[in-house]
Amino acid sequence: MAVYTDVSPEELEAFLATYDLGRLRAFKGIAEGVENSNYLLQTEAGSFILTLYEKRVNPADLPFFVGLMEHLATRGIDCPQPVRNREGVALGTLAGRPALIATFLVGTSVRRPTAANCAALGSALAELHKAGADFTAFHRANALSVAGWRPLYEQAGARADTVAPGLSALIADELSVLEARWPTDLPGGVIHADLFPDNVFFTDGRLSGLIDFYFGCNDLLAYDVAICLNAWCFEPDGAFNQTKGRALLAAYQAERPLGADEIAALPLLARGAALRFLLTRLVDWLNVPPGALVRPHDPLEYLRKLRFHRSVTSPRDYGIMEGPTL
Repeated sequence: MAVYTDVSPEELEAFLATYDLGRLRAFKGIAEGVENSNYLLQTEAGSFILTLYEKRVNPADLPFFVGLMEHLATRGIDCPQPVRNREGVALGTLAGRPALIATFLVGTSVRRPTAANCAALGSALAELHKAGADFTAFHRANALSVAGWRPLYEQAGARADTVAPGLSALIADELSVLEARWPTDLPGGVIHADLFPDNVFFTDGRLSGLIDFYFGCNDLLAYDVAICLNAWCFEPDGAFNQTKGRALLAAYQAERPLGADEIAALPLLARGAALRFLLTRLVDWLNVPPGALVRPHDPLEYLRKLRFHRSVTSPRDYGIMEGPTL
């Protein structure tokens, strides 16, 4: 979450007038994240999140996000719910941007996940994958999967070396490997694709909700697992914590067992997930809009993770209890 587009009180009050949420009491920008503009709204009806979708989001994808959140809620997944206006419409326009009001989830994210947090996340991820299996109203290809990485690399170009010497050549080598070896025949379905700790809420030690579905798409389910291994199982010093990896994977497999082909592909998928976030962070780092209320994430964090994955010799290096040697 972040703020790129300012909203005046007059614009917001006119927008809210089409909803049955009562009068506006307060609103403030939310600085975390890098994608869309987000505000915390407080009205007579309670607390809500207002999202303004920025240029990276294709407006044609917005019905997918709305439909997915509503579908998952009917399957028991705790996630924000779009608020529809008096005409039954969820999506509107505010300050020149597509806009959505969603319910506010109570809970807090964890900054330093424990193995228990990782296990809870593994269970929730598997439940999300199962809940999304019959979501067929919309389909959204993953624009940030392997076919989308080279265009991101080209956006960064030689400027990548200003972030780390030799980074441009390393990314080029990695792209060549991943483009040649990326799997296409693994089980697929709806994935979250951005389930970082700040998108998972806990209350009294219990996982209480998942948020920020705006990278949600149809892709390989095991790729979503690989994204979570990257996001949850590394320590601040860059070391992979196998205990956390084992907890995440065991809890996931208790709900949805991974196939032998998914397990074998895990190291490659983890490399791809690391490269994806390295590239998007790199582009954001090099192109922060002037004056934006946003803190870009450090791309070098994912360079360190990518180097770990390149050294992996077996899926067992992630803590999974079975899998062939590479």
